[in-house]
Amino acid sequence: MTPALLLLNVFVLGLCFLFWSRWRVARREAYIREQPLPPGLLDKLAARRPQLSEKDRQLVERALRQFFLAYLKAGRSFVSMPSQLADDLWHEFILYTRHYQAFCKEAFGGYLHHTPAVVLGADRRNNVGLRRVWWHACREENIDPRHPSRLPLLFAIDGKMGIADGFRYTADCKSPGDPSQGGSHCGADLGASDSGDGGGDGGGDGDGGGCGGGCGGD
Repeated sequence: MTPALLLLNVFVLGLCFLFWSRWRVARREAYIREQPLPPGLLDKLAARRPQLSEKDRQLVERALRQFFLAYLKAGRSFVSMPSQLADDLWHEFILYTRHYQAFCKEAFGGYLHHTPAVVLGADRRNNVGLRRVWWHACREENIDPRHPSRLPLLFAIDGKMGIADGFRYTADCKSPGDPSQGGSHCGADLGASDSGDGGGDGGGDGDGGGCGGGCGGD
């Protein structure tokens, strides 16, 4: 085989792999959006959060799916959960062991372990994971992550539902308040261009990618 023909074969194989990888990510994305959650799962959330209406619980489900999409689009890199309500539903989902394992296999190609809900703090790994989710959640809703005009659902849901132990965010940060006194956290801080750990990790499938969210503990 001549060098030119070898180079052409390598190029064609690379192109085929690229299209195949994109197809697989698109298939997994559709699965995350459309796959029904286990029967009775939202009833478990209702028992934990009785103040939520059926419509509210459906919004929480959408927020959790947004988190799962962020993990997929981040190439299965480490992600942090920004919402107590979505975290509650995630907890309940994990207890449906076989359903959750099957969901993770189809959605991510591997198991996504639980990581606690957090806000920006001293733990840099959590901060990186939180910024990563912010960038992808914003992109999901066509929001500029550096200059957001509103919050993506995953970051808005706790404040929207008014739960006492939830995390509250504001988009424009003009009056962010004091988080230690129950004030809002600044969404734009998560998208700061000088942070060094914002959404620059890409949106590949990530089957070969590092530690990933699967390294987190329960």
